[in-house]
Amino acid sequence: MRPSFVQAGALALIAVALSGCGGEPRQAAPAPAPHGTFNPLATFAPLALPDPAGPTRAADGAPGPAYWQNRADYRIDAAIDPKNAVLAADETITYTNNSPDTLDALWLQLDQNAYKKDSRAHAFSTRAATGMTDGYVFDSVEIAPGQKAESVIADARMQVRLAQPLKPHARLALHIRYHFTIPGEFGGRMGHGASKRGEIYDLAQWYPRMAVYDDLRGWDTLPYLASEFYLEYGDFDYSVTVPADMLVAGSGELVNPEQVLTPAERDRLAKARLSDATVTIRGAQELTNRAGLQGTRTWHFKMASTRDVSFSASAAFVWDAARIRLAGGKTALAMSFYPPEAGGAAAWGRSTEYLKDSVENFSRRWLPYPWPNAINVGGPVSGMEYPGILFDGMDEKGKVLFWVTAHEIGHSWFPMIVGSNERRDPWIDEGFNTFIDTFESDEFNHGEYGPKRDAEFSPKDRYPADGIVSLLSDPAAPIVLTPGDLVQEKYRHPVSYYKSALGLVLLRERILGPERFDWAFRKFIRDWAFRHPAPSDFFRAMDSAGGEELNWFWRGWYMNNWTFDMAVTGVKGREVTVANLDPLVLPATVEIGLRGGRKLRVELPVETWLRKTSTVIRVDGKEAIASVVIDPDHALPDKDRRNNVWVMK
Repeated sequence: MRPSFVQAGALALIAVALSGCGGEPRQAAPAPAPHGTFNPLATFAPLALPDPAGPTRAADGAPGPAYWQNRADYRIDAAIDPKNAVLAADETITYTNNSPDTLDALWLQLDQNAYKKDSRAHAFSTRAATGMTDGYVFDSVEIAPGQKAESVIADARMQVRLAQPLKPHARLALHIRYHFTIPGEFGGRMGHGASKRGEIYDLAQWYPRMAVYDDLRGWDTLPYLASEFYLEYGDFDYSVTVPADMLVAGSGELVNPEQVLTPAERDRLAKARLSDATVTIRGAQELTNRAGLQGTRTWHFKMASTRDVSFSASAAFVWDAARIRLAGGKTALAMSFYPPEAGGAAAWGRSTEYLKDSVENFSRRWLPYPWPNAINVGGPVSGMEYPGILFDGMDEKGKVLFWVTAHEIGHSWFPMIVGSNERRDPWIDEGFNTFIDTFESDEFNHGEYGPKRDAEFSPKDRYPADGIVSLLSDPAAPIVLTPGDLVQEKYRHPVSYYKSALGLVLLRERILGPERFDWAFRKFIRDWAFRHPAPSDFFRAMDSAGGEELNWFWRGWYMNNWTFDMAVTGVKGREVTVANLDPLVLPATVEIGLRGGRKLRVELPVETWLRKTSTVIRVDGKEAIASVVIDPDHALPDKDRRNNVWVMK
């Protein structure tokens, strides 16, 4: 999901932290702060993680030897009636029970019901009750072939009760016919809105979707309150029938181009697959030529190993594309669809360039992109991510369009590939993605838009980690592990996006170092690709593969909002006394300046504080100590920098 640029100052901190930042120390107050609440026995106490290791989830954070995961494959035939803004569909879900349990019922998610006036989502929301819909209308629910199913709808969920329970390693087919009114732009994640050339339909959450049955909770049936998703993986085969003048951009691969594209468009598409420069597939003039076409056309897509699919349809779209280069000579296709008025080099004319570079960067750094296409759609919905396709605002331009594109396609890795439970753990998908997309901002076109900040959105704080200090000191702020629906909007970005991302920055830059962190993080991604990790799996993975017991960090940063405060408490002769005053500990740099102008840097590991609250640094040689600065690069979230500096009078 798109980060709010009201909170972009915190995002800028992450970007600057990744690229490094320095500066002159500020003069300290004459008296050091008194000792605070640091207690080594509390900070370094043994830690019991929320989910225990066992046969399904191993002690090293990887899936265990008995790990299982159910599967949902979909065949959907949908049609859009633009006159009435209605989508109708015929859906068959083939559900495979890979669990050791016999299931006497299935649960489905009915996200469209969130738009009903009496929905829990509406009661939860502060949005005015305008433009609501009737949600899903079901024409039939059957266990194929043709057996009517007993079903119970509870808000945005449906339970299908099985006359014949589904045994382990068995499968069944669920056949559903339904329709719904497409929400307007108020829908947030989906909807339709006008452009100069016509209506644009951004369709997500457009079909009943299987809830996840996992080894942690059984059926995970948290109601949909607009706080993201948790979905099973499978293969999708879907068709969308629309008026003949419309162009459809869909997750996955278009498998019937000869039926919906002109020979010239097919030829240009073939050229784009071999081109690093953007190739126009359908231009503005061709929209004029297609105006008034009668009848309908059916666009047929397939996508393998995905948890979801979405699509957008409009008669107003122009279309361009370019090749994405992947490891081993493999390729994919970056594509952009947007109305002509949104084009140009300052806006959507560069969307495909942004998309291509981002996918190549993330693939090179973390895991190769697994799908044939990556699509950016300029329409009424802004900053929403789905497998293989993004919905971004048609009015976005320049650096904002670049940042949103990089962030949303970064969600391909978290949570579209690494399938965490977004509804319960938003910090894994949003925070991890915020962390990886700052690399792209730093590196795109030699830093054209990096770091991820500018005069309009830059933070008040000059240094990277300083911006999180007020959050850590806020007694009302939720901890990182708080479920998404419980986090107030004012804290959503600071906690789920930026504190989570800064946690990875601290792990990479200060605690493990890039070499160990990158190896461990890539292993975590590989191990959990197309699977469902829990927070405990991530913590164990970084402990094991990173080579450190990090209980003190998981407890302080993720399970609490502990503050960090180190202080210079005394300089006597050639000895410097440094204290850790607050519960959080972090590896720290102490810079000692000598009278002759030379500067020494001493690294204090966290083990410094295992049995004590203060330590003495002894300096060799004869030069007098002229100054002491703790954390001279401002890489750590120290809440009181006045006590970080000592200068000889």
